[in-house]
Amino acid sequence: MSEGSDLPSNPLAEGLDKVRTAPPGILVVMGASGDLTSRKLLPALERLSRRRLLPQAFAVIGVARTPMDDEGFRQLMIKAVPDAGPAWSEIVKHSRYVAGDYVDRATFVRLKSTLEDLETEIGSPGNRTFYLATVPAVFEEVAAGLGEAGLSKPPSDQSAARLVIEKPFGRDLESARHLDAALHRVFDETQIYRIDHYLGKETLLNVLALRFANAIFEPLWSRNYIDHVQITVAETLGVEKRGGFYETAGALRDIVQNHVMQVLALTLMEPPARIDENGIRDEKVKALRAVVIPTPDQVLADVVRAQYDSGWSEGVAVPAYRQEPDVDPHSETETYMAMKLYVDNWRWAGVPFYIRTGKRLPKRVTEVALQFQRVPHLAFTAAQAEGLQPNALVVRIQPDEGVALRFAAKVPGQSFRVRDVLMDMSYGTSFLEETPDAYERLLLEAMLGDQTLFIRSDEVDQAWQIVDPILETWHGGRSVPLAGYAAGTWGPKQADQLIERDGRQWRTP
Repeated sequence: MSEGSDLPSNPLAEGLDKVRTAPPGILVVMGASGDLTSRKLLPALERLSRRRLLPQAFAVIGVARTPMDDEGFRQLMIKAVPDAGPAWSEIVKHSRYVAGDYVDRATFVRLKSTLEDLETEIGSPGNRTFYLATVPAVFEEVAAGLGEAGLSKPPSDQSAARLVIEKPFGRDLESARHLDAALHRVFDETQIYRIDHYLGKETLLNVLALRFANAIFEPLWSRNYIDHVQITVAETLGVEKRGGFYETAGALRDIVQNHVMQVLALTLMEPPARIDENGIRDEKVKALRAVVIPTPDQVLADVVRAQYDSGWSEGVAVPAYRQEPDVDPHSETETYMAMKLYVDNWRWAGVPFYIRTGKRLPKRVTEVALQFQRVPHLAFTAAQAEGLQPNALVVRIQPDEGVALRFAAKVPGQSFRVRDVLMDMSYGTSFLEETPDAYERLLLEAMLGDQTLFIRSDEVDQAWQIVDPILETWHGGRSVPLAGYAAGTWGPKQADQLIERDGRQWRTP
């Protein structure tokens, strides 16, 4: 920044060329006895401590209904990271546990007392990050309990109190707005960090670099050159032991409303004036506002929902969704959906966006594929260019993170033949730097107070405005068939028909 500039500081941009360490403070995990804490949060914290990104004055307080004492929680922390480095043992030594119900005010009174005692013990100035790793049904109760105990306000002007909340953020537009209002009765928007772990993935963030740091890509990123865009979020797993939860969610709520909408927003957005929390999030919201909200008739024509039948997944025979534990044998819950959306703005007018997501598909992959228009005149004969496809730029978000460009090249030899080749950049081979886990990155950003990679209130609302008409059409009395597809395949024939009627086809990742 130039001398005398009155521009605000940019923590994300400033952090691009230096390592930022979390300030002294305490992370309070609500729902500390649950699977998310042991499987994701504690390992992420340990990696931060191993990389010396956590201060000496740092500790964890676990809160849950499960009866446990401090030592029991410390053993849980040790068990969650069996190969932990020496810095983890120091964090474990100071960590505490509070047992109690989330509707019991006494739970939060004990939490406040424990916080104050621990802050004195480790020398923390009062920075507090409350992570809601509970079931969504108690989000509102926990926020209210924190507010009643006076924990939603920082203890001093030099400290901060922040709330990190997991998805799903509501079940529909109405419930999302209700939850948002409940949170805002206790916390300011600047204190709320709505987390979607997709926003912590290295390759999704690389969309910003790919578009806005390269002169060769950004001019092509529009209707002038792009024929269509495909977004695929595929999983090989079924519902595993989450049948009870999945029955209340389905693919639309579980994946599309959050993960897919984040990927879509970063793909659509205009270049921000600044790479900071306001610049990026403003453009994401503007992009989602440009998405054409489907009418009931468009939902019937351009949205496919399906459920997996029995089949083979990775060489193993697997049951149908309706045969999974805790699933209604007559369930109408979708495990797959595909849809076509349009965007009503200057950059993307007329370009269809094809989206598909599902469980029990042949490959685990999340990617964005931009297929370019065909050349206006192909001078080669059909024999010379047999099988030639339009150019495509593919951003692989997981698991093999990278970027690939498909283009045509001459085959070596005396004859003149042209075929597709792939220029492929893989993060695993292109960089020596260790790629941080998504939760590792997002936990650190929350403790630093940087909201860039978190979802703003109006962004959640806009995503639900796109998805809500689909839910209403499915459950509003209209006859919406539920297709079937064999486990281990790429989905139902109806999804193929959705894209093939436009003269296109799904790519095979």
